[in-house]
Amino acid sequence: MYFIMNEWKAYQEQHKDRFLNEMMDLLRIPSVSAQSEHKKDMATCAEAVKNSLLAAGADKAEVMATSGIPVVYGEKIIDPALPTVLVYGHYDVQPVEPLELWNTGPFEPTIKDGKVYARGSADDKGQFFMHVKALEVMAKTNTMQTNIKFLIEGEEEVGSPSLGQFVHDHKELLKADVILISDSAMLSMDTPSLDVGMRGLSYIEVEVTGANRDLHSGTYGGAVANPITILAKMIADCHDSNNHITIPGFYDDVLTATEEERALMAKAPFDEEEYKKEIGIKALWGEKGYTTFERTGIRPTLELNGIWGGYTGEGSKTVLPSKATAKISARLVPNQSSKKMTKLLLDYFSSVAPEGVTVKVFEHHGGEPYLTPIDSKGYKAAAKAIQQTFGKEPVPVRGGGSIPICSILERELGIKIIFMGFGLDSDGLHSPNEKYGIENFYKGIETIPYFHKYFAEK
Repeated sequence: MYFIMNEWKAYQEQHKDRFLNEMMDLLRIPSVSAQSEHKKDMATCAEAVKNSLLAAGADKAEVMATSGIPVVYGEKIIDPALPTVLVYGHYDVQPVEPLELWNTGPFEPTIKDGKVYARGSADDKGQFFMHVKALEVMAKTNTMQTNIKFLIEGEEEVGSPSLGQFVHDHKELLKADVILISDSAMLSMDTPSLDVGMRGLSYIEVEVTGANRDLHSGTYGGAVANPITILAKMIADCHDSNNHITIPGFYDDVLTATEEERALMAKAPFDEEEYKKEIGIKALWGEKGYTTFERTGIRPTLELNGIWGGYTGEGSKTVLPSKATAKISARLVPNQSSKKMTKLLLDYFSSVAPEGVTVKVFEHHGGEPYLTPIDSKGYKAAAKAIQQTFGKEPVPVRGGGSIPICSILERELGIKIIFMGFGLDSDGLHSPNEKYGIENFYKGIETIPYFHKYFAEK
């Protein structure tokens, strides 16, 4: 045990600067899946991921076609009789807009205060790359105790529309005993945690149209419905004074957390003042009767993600706009179906508009909520690995984000998922100035081999 541990530490220490530089090279590729102008960048990034797996010691790695953006598959099989771990991650990243809010170039990785600032640094290039480097540590020191497969996709940030069919068509290739994902956050480096679940997602767009053209706000104002006003009212009416969602049927299928689970969540340390300070707010907001951790983990939400209409250019233009549009998402909790909830939202916004406007609703994408049992072999291996390197037992928490493919992976492959993220909520995922701690990156590479060791134990 100590020999293996020393081998891992020595190899990582010797190569840590290279590990960091290679991760930063990956961050320089603008692999934005949502924007068609980055199609070539997506192909470049997939090739780079493939090459990184081969360099790390994978027996094979290849870029494989899907009906959309390709996936990267890799494997290192040392003995078919040993347990196999399937590592999932994604090489696509969120759009960078608004660009003017970035302090440094989003695809020009910059180190400041021990953190790497770049789009994709925490979500998810920096995190899945830890597994690539952990493979290298184990492979180059001849200390592998499990088989390892990699499934790194390029469409996670747009809902993984092609991955489900790919997994269905390649079940034998992806056959494993557990799925390991690092695409989530810890409470802190002082209080390590493991996610035991993720919320699901329903994402829609609502378009409200009034007159057949923009109108003079003096000539027509007060006589014709303003689509922005109507849309704003429709959205505002979705919450009551207790910030409870008012859409009929929204909570019908919610699996209520037990008092025991809520008590366990309450043990996690939380500094409300520091929380508010970090994101620059003076007061918290949310559903009455629930703590901050509960609001972001065990309760569903409805959020406005974008809204526009009318004149937004420089100066003034007194128009009554013809059209207003909003993007709206719901985060879902266990027992809620994204398909059912999406239909509920589409039907609701179609039904509440007054006669003076026309409403069109569109579905974007969704995903199911996911829970993993804390008594499973995989969770116990992850908890033991965290204990080994952090010196503390991890706190089980529910993540507020969504990884749409999780329920599909379990359904198709028949195995459980373990979330072992090393990011922090303060990393700025999906925001300008996204960052990832160098300490977190190295700690992940140090910890991951222990997961494989403990998962291999009988």
